[in-house]
Amino acid sequence: MWDRGRGGRERVPVVVQARSGRRGLARALWIAAETVVTCGVLILLLVVHQLWWTNQQARAEAGAEVRALEREWDISLPGSGAGDGGTSEGPAPSAPAPAAGPSVTPGSAPGSPPPRRTESPAPPAAPAAVPPPSGATFAVLRIPRIGLTVPVAQGISKSKVLDRGYVGHYPGTAAPGRVGNVALAGHRNTHGEPFRYVNRLRKGDEIVLRTREGTYTYRVDQILPVTSPRDTGVIQPVPRSIVKPSYGYSKTGSYLTLTTCTPEFTSRYRLIVWATLRR
Repeated sequence: MWDRGRGGRERVPVVVQARSGRRGLARALWIAAETVVTCGVLILLLVVHQLWWTNQQARAEAGAEVRALEREWDISLPGSGAGDGGTSEGPAPSAPAPAAGPSVTPGSAPGSPPPRRTESPAPPAAPAAVPPPSGATFAVLRIPRIGLTVPVAQGISKSKVLDRGYVGHYPGTAAPGRVGNVALAGHRNTHGEPFRYVNRLRKGDEIVLRTREGTYTYRVDQILPVTSPRDTGVIQPVPRSIVKPSYGYSKTGSYLTLTTCTPEFTSRYRLIVWATLRR
């Protein structure tokens, strides 16, 4: 506003600044600070969920599945009295042996030449084992060196297998104990992280696979510390890296392959552990 002093002379205009502008700026800064803090808390909760809570859930589910599998297998073992209607007290009594004496083939007279023997046809070959459906557990993996006991399921689906804390069996690779390559995959971090410490394995360490059919012990033979995620040679029946050909095998055998991500908390490369069947 304009102010006239004494004598009628005009003075310099005086501008009065409203305090509402400062209040608006302070409020905006406060809202921004609250937003930043809220986002930080949400990110922290997400990290806790991924690194801690998913591990707790997956490990609990995996442990329960191991107990259920082994309870089922132990009940169905021969001599347990389940499934065949018999008892486990001893073998069934055998029929009495016939009295000793000359044997006569029915339909032939004594003294006649023996009938011509015909060979019975060979029994039909047993059908090949049908792989379990995707997501179904069929084995238990134990690695004493790192204190690992975890179920093995068919397939490497995240939702059906890996994120449940299980180890996944690559489709098309060998069954445990068979000739070929039993290829397995597992998380290095989060969701139970069963392969968190496979980098600690050393040559000669035992890896045990138990199935309904039996227990198979493998021994660590080679370790490939780093390779590409596209290095499909590591899970072939005769495993050999196509990125680093000096790692792998050159003849048919019974192999076990463990694959996981490396370095930790990334999926940039793969860490490979190979073992061979001992018994």
